[in-house]
Amino acid sequence: MSADESDLSLVQRAQKGEAGAFDALVRRYQHKVVKLVMRYVRNQTEAEDIAQEAFIKAYRALPRFRGDSAFYTWLYRIAINTAKNALAARARNPVQFDLDRHGGDDGDAPGDLQDRMTDTATPEALALTEEIRATVTAAIEQLPEDLRTAIMLRELEGMSYEEIAAAMECPVGTVRSRIFRAREAVDARLREIFDGGLGRGEVAG
Repeated sequence: MSADESDLSLVQRAQKGEAGAFDALVRRYQHKVVKLVMRYVRNQTEAEDIAQEAFIKAYRALPRFRGDSAFYTWLYRIAINTAKNALAARARNPVQFDLDRHGGDDGDAPGDLQDRMTDTATPEALALTEEIRATVTAAIEQLPEDLRTAIMLRELEGMSYEEIAAAMECPVGTVRSRIFRAREAVDARLREIFDGGLGRGEVAG
């Protein structure tokens, strides 16, 4: 049984009133949801509170879930909207982009860039690595919200373009455009560090 089939089975059982079935879904995805929310808020406790709120919303909306998309995609959409609402209400700033986590199935940088720069652990290389980290973090934080969300779901969660489109409720083409524009913004900032700049193929995959 695939993960999607397993999720759907638990959803169907939860829809019939089996409390333990939804608890199993919470245990399966609570860590990922908290990590996703942590991209929006800086505080672990706040992220956990928002994640809990997202699960409550998901539970209340569960009777309307028909399995048209994967459960975790549906859940991520709820979590994203809950985090965005919390940010609007609390006037929080987005969290730093975590360069340590490299996702995606097609060799997307900046994860590859991080790996290359840490191959030689000299003080100069380490200093440059930190500069790269700070530059990428700043570039991600300054992106518009739609670009930032798309690149985070791609790079940090390793979601496909189709999954991101479902989570963000937009066409796949829009997702591709947002991710392209986000990577271009990162590339532009990195050109300030490297003489001659990086080719877009190295940054955008």
